[in-house]
Amino acid sequence: MEEKNETFTYNYSASQQAEIKNIRDKYMPKEESKMEQLRRLDGSATKPGMAAALSVGVISTLIMGFGMCCTMVWAKSMFVPGIFIGLLGIVGVAAAYPLYSHITKKRREKLAPEIIQLADELLK
Repeated sequence: MEEKNETFTYNYSASQQAEIKNIRDKYMPKEESKMEQLRRLDGSATKPGMAAALSVGVISTLIMGFGMCCTMVWAKSMFVPGIFIGLLGIVGVAAAYPLYSHITKKRREKLAPEIIQLADELLK
């Protein structure tokens, strides 16, 4: 008696294969590539500076607006203090960008060795 090794094979269409791959990728453990790691590190250099500058800028804008309100709405009793409050807000708004630059520069100095090492590994 002769044994036949018949197997059944089925090929999925390209769209079905892409959908199967997408579903499979959701359940596979995530491994961060060196390029993704480099992008993440580069982005993390600017985020703290941006958060600090936005906070200072928004708060200072509100202070400046309060000073304007003091000079225009309560003109008789709060005119002079309103000018000083508004100037304080303007100083804060003007300080937001230098604050961003300073924090970002410090973060880049801190992350530079790791980023340079990753970049060198990718360029090899």
